[in-house]
Amino acid sequence: QVQLVESGGGLVQPGGSLRLSCVASGLTLNSYTIAWFRRAPGKEREGVLCISTSGQSTYYTDSAKGRFTISRDNVKNTVSLQMNSLKPKDTAVYYCATRISKSCDELRVYPYWGQGTQVTVSS
Repeated sequence: QVQLVESGGGLVQPGGSLRLSCVASGLTLNSYTIAWFRRAPGKEREGVLCISTSGQSTYYTDSAKGRFTISRDNVKNTVSLQMNSLKPKDTAVYYCATRISKSCDELRVYPYWGQGTQVTVSS
């Protein structure tokens, strides 16, 4: 039984920072690729960042480049998303997702999802 729980969302002013965390259970994290997705109001779900089993990161959206970073701790079974220089367009519900794979570029679905955490960027 795989479970993912996100935390760390909240209200932040433009230019501010947030760190989101995802705690996984029911799996051995070092065998899984982990990714962050987001859904903005009235928009389709969008991939943000992915981290492979080897620790290599892949940006799914250009808007995150230079501002967001992803990291993982396989001992604690956690993955984090550090978000800097936040913009109002980053407002969304953020989800972590995982699958058994080695590469973020594989054409494969993510079968396991968390419930999401709300991020609101507003002045």
